[in-house]
Amino acid sequence: MILRLLRERLPNHLVLMTRRVKQTLMLAVDSVLLIIAVWAAYSLRLGEWFVPNPWQILLMMTAPLLAIPFFLAMGLYRSVIRYMGEQAMWSVVKGMSLAALSWAVLAFMTQMTGIEGVPRAVPLLYWLLGTVLVGSARFAARWLLWLPMRKRFAGRQALIYGAGDAGRQLAESLRSGRDLFPAGFLDDDETLQGKDVGGLRVYPPSQLPMLLERFDIHDVIVTLPSASSARRREVVALLEQHRVRVRILPALADIANGRHLVNMVREVDIGDLLGRDPVAADPALLGRCITGKAVLVTGAGGSIGSELCRQIAALQPGSLVLLEASEHALYQIHRLLQSVLGCELVPCLGSVSDAGLVTRLLAKHRIETVYHAAAHKHVPMVEANVLQGTRNNVLGTLTLASAAFDAGVETFVLISTDKAVRPTNIMGASKRWAELVVQGFAQQACARKSGQRFCAVRFGNVLGSSGSVIPLFKEQIALSGPVTVTHPEVTRYFMSIHEAVQLVIQTGSLASGGEIFLLDMGEPVRILDLARNMIRLAGYTVCDEANPQGDIEIAIVGLRPGEKLYEELLISSTNAVNTAHPKIMKANEPSLDADSLSEQLQQLRKALVDCDEPTVRRLLMTLAADQGCSKHSEPVAVT
Repeated sequence: MILRLLRERLPNHLVLMTRRVKQTLMLAVDSVLLIIAVWAAYSLRLGEWFVPNPWQILLMMTAPLLAIPFFLAMGLYRSVIRYMGEQAMWSVVKGMSLAALSWAVLAFMTQMTGIEGVPRAVPLLYWLLGTVLVGSARFAARWLLWLPMRKRFAGRQALIYGAGDAGRQLAESLRSGRDLFPAGFLDDDETLQGKDVGGLRVYPPSQLPMLLERFDIHDVIVTLPSASSARRREVVALLEQHRVRVRILPALADIANGRHLVNMVREVDIGDLLGRDPVAADPALLGRCITGKAVLVTGAGGSIGSELCRQIAALQPGSLVLLEASEHALYQIHRLLQSVLGCELVPCLGSVSDAGLVTRLLAKHRIETVYHAAAHKHVPMVEANVLQGTRNNVLGTLTLASAAFDAGVETFVLISTDKAVRPTNIMGASKRWAELVVQGFAQQACARKSGQRFCAVRFGNVLGSSGSVIPLFKEQIALSGPVTVTHPEVTRYFMSIHEAVQLVIQTGSLASGGEIFLLDMGEPVRILDLARNMIRLAGYTVCDEANPQGDIEIAIVGLRPGEKLYEELLISSTNAVNTAHPKIMKANEPSLDADSLSEQLQQLRKALVDCDEPTVRRLLMTLAADQGCSKHSEPVAVT
């Protein structure tokens, strides 16, 4: 018990000591060890337990007095024990040789004075024992001081390829960090191999397999700033033969000039760009529609859908079904969730427009909650592919909502967009139609008193999504510009993808049926200001009329087809009310009566079958832009 406490607490206590206290402690330990070495030398030479007389005790006491000055001169008390390399043993040997020689001269001089003499083998034995004891004490101290670090960085040690200036500076930086710790260097220079640089051993690259196993290495960082591109490719090719993550440190001069900063900094955060902090989620609202329930997420591999899946997985659903049309996206999110989800996880490759597929899924897995995130949402792409965008966004929502209604799904949440308000593009108009479809099923559920809740949640852009300007701006900044902005006055609402999805999950718990929820996106942001902030965050200056010598230019390229200068969240500014959550409002937006909606959908289907794009476009834009829609309490039969 005592030994275990010493092993756990003593290393931490030693690490917390000041350097002066550690040096004093080491000096005291060396003094005791040298006296022990002299006594042991006598005992070994005489072959018995040696009991010294007063004169011999005095001679023993002089051993540390003679040795310590030599040790000081050799720098044995200047080096940091924790980072001391094997080269320190050579310093111990040299210091101990001088100490033993001076002690032998003193010992034989006392013999000449008539005092009881010293056997000639004792100085030699003293040198040998002193070297072993003093050297072993240092390496034992280093091992003891490293115990806390070994526990802290178990499995997180890294090798540095290149023991030059950049590698040494990186090693020092890693030592003071919390994520990785340097285990040693790899270097092609044979004159460095086997030596210690900054307290770390330099190994030849051929020993990499042995090092990976010995130190449990998962990362190798290449620091060859002056090497050619061909040489770096060779090194990377060598490392990729092993199961390690390879990283490359750019040249320090390039980092200082800001050339690589945009790729090295963390992801741009909402607080950096908007000066706005997200509101903490309500745990009761988060779990109400998910914990212990069978949940289906459509578009599960997209930016919104995948974040939905990650947050749902943390809320302990009974089962989670992933519906995704892209095989690669489905594979990625399924692989990610496999390691963290403790319940049934079902990947399903298919489209929401496949009525047979969604009907079987809902029935087989007894789905209770649906988050419908599948949509074609890129404005220019949908504008160029009107028929396919309409089939997916409108008829796909109709197919899924109809199947969910028939299957008795408890909660259905449509992920909508602020572009559905007074839309000027096909994407926004198709999402407004999807809202009307969901409103229709909500009224049917209310009329039948089934207890089912159909709702939609409407919000603006999310940072980091596949359609966000943030990744585009980062890519353009990394290429030294220009950064493209469509119009100097264009504004958009922004929210972090994590916060947006948290709020989406909570809207399902707040729904009673038929609502369109609105997320508080804060104040709209000018895209031009966003671009300027992104450039400054990356460490560059904007090149404009006021600063023609700036680093990166902002180019105004003009509005894209169907793009608006600003977006809105409400069709009518008077019908939004607060909810129990401060960042979620709800609105009862205009809806269609049963006959009108059914007739419109039939016309839309016929136009899609005939591939009549002008008619599809006219139907979408006319209905979505109609602000004369009236609300009805009777059930809406959606066919």
